[in-house]
Amino acid sequence: MLGWKRCVIHAHKELQRISDMGNGSSPEYKKQTLRIHISTEMNDLSVNPFVHPNIQWKNLRHQAQNFPARRMGCNRNCGLITGAVIGAVVALFGGILMPVGDMLIEKTVKKESVLEEGTTAFKNWVKAGANVYRQFWIFDVQNPEEVAVNSSKIKVKQRGPYTYRVRYLAKDIITQDSKTHTVSFLRPKGAIFEPSLSVGTENDTFTVLNLAVAAIPHLYPSTFVQIILNVLIKNSNSFMFQKRTLKELLWGYKDPFLSLVPYSIPTTVGVFYPYNNTADGIYKVFSGKDDISKVARIDTYKGKKHLSYWPSHCGMINGTDGATFPPFIEKNRVLQFFSADICRSFYAVFGAEINLKGIPVYRFVLPSRVFASPLQNPDNHCFCTEKIISKDCTLYGVLDISKCKEGRPVYISLPHFLHASPEIAEPIEGLSPNEEEHSTYLDVEPITGFTLQFAQRLQINMLVKPAKNIVALKGLKHNYLVPILWLNETATIGDEKAEMFRNQVIGKINLLALIEMILMSVGAVIFIAFTISYCACRLKNAK
Repeated sequence: MLGWKRCVIHAHKELQRISDMGNGSSPEYKKQTLRIHISTEMNDLSVNPFVHPNIQWKNLRHQAQNFPARRMGCNRNCGLITGAVIGAVVALFGGILMPVGDMLIEKTVKKESVLEEGTTAFKNWVKAGANVYRQFWIFDVQNPEEVAVNSSKIKVKQRGPYTYRVRYLAKDIITQDSKTHTVSFLRPKGAIFEPSLSVGTENDTFTVLNLAVAAIPHLYPSTFVQIILNVLIKNSNSFMFQKRTLKELLWGYKDPFLSLVPYSIPTTVGVFYPYNNTADGIYKVFSGKDDISKVARIDTYKGKKHLSYWPSHCGMINGTDGATFPPFIEKNRVLQFFSADICRSFYAVFGAEINLKGIPVYRFVLPSRVFASPLQNPDNHCFCTEKIISKDCTLYGVLDISKCKEGRPVYISLPHFLHASPEIAEPIEGLSPNEEEHSTYLDVEPITGFTLQFAQRLQINMLVKPAKNIVALKGLKHNYLVPILWLNETATIGDEKAEMFRNQVIGKINLLALIEMILMSVGAVIFIAFTISYCACRLKNAK
């Protein structure tokens, strides 16, 4: 075959040379010259084209003249096929990069999520990466005498917010256990008043329930003891309601009635007393070193896996502290977290996707079922520890936590009794619950599991019962669940931290995804374009 091509090429060249001969050469001479050259070239093939039955002079000349065009067509087809192959390879590389890139992201996130020295998670876990604030709204009672004497409805006026910065102290006494893959620590407590974020000062006064007097019927049900204490209450000039400053109400004050008790008892009273210069714990949480799905999950609290305040599963310590969760969170996941302040575990469910300072996050909300009655949510049966006030566990929206408050009749609810039985709020005027202002939520970045914004909103109430042996309470005709205050513990990632998070996490992930899409798209376009061109050329040549 190569010999034939060489023959054709030389024939073409000879035709050109002979045609360039002068007019002095006769046609017969030119023809004879070409025959000699072609015959010489064909000797290697042992074929004489002029005697071969299938090859005539005209055919040979036609092949010689058209050979360059055929060679050009071959080169074009080869180029189109090569282009299509390159496009396919580029698209394939983009497709391969997707699982490989996801694997690299997953590996990096898991590594940085472990609670050990040197990781991003550990740095932000030891000390909160954003300022955490606790805002208070106080329920100022407008008609204290009417309530105490006539058992009227309690008229309240909400005043606030009064804001404190909390969780500003780093975790203390951190101990790593490489065998159990756990981390133990204490959480120091402290609160710093923030005047610029408050409507007043710590010296603002309020008319509020007398915490010591209201607790007597619950702490001392004995008639004899109540009669003796009633004398001390009258001598201290104490009543059902009292005036206290914000600072006294929250962090403690010397109660005049308790100061007259002849035996040694704590005489300082406050909603959060003691708080400053104390610590919560010891906590022991999983580091996630051996299993990232357990990272930050609480293993024990004060050496216990189960709280004694609640029977069955209600006493289980579930989830994390809410600041972080295991990475790669799905929307159908239930986030569990534990709050030592209210002595139980809670859970949140997916509510919506939102954009927080350019970072896509999942908002998980505390559902109404958390405070539902056992009739509405059978899982809550073990949270109902008394039958009288709860009307045989049919009331909903409040939780009795007196067992973890040394017997004091403290109840928690959502602010303004949101999602509570109507009869609970019926004796109180001035409440206006709404979902937007009074619900609890956590905004969690789903890839890392970091909580970038949260609002934990709860109301603290105290149960007051009629007591005929106590002058300050004998005018009451029914029980009151008196709201003292509600709080919003909240934090939002700062602008600098948000920018760093966008650049180091979201930006890199988005860049990788963009590269993957570009490679796949460009490769697919190249492959399709060159394939179509190749097919078109084949059809044209066939015609």
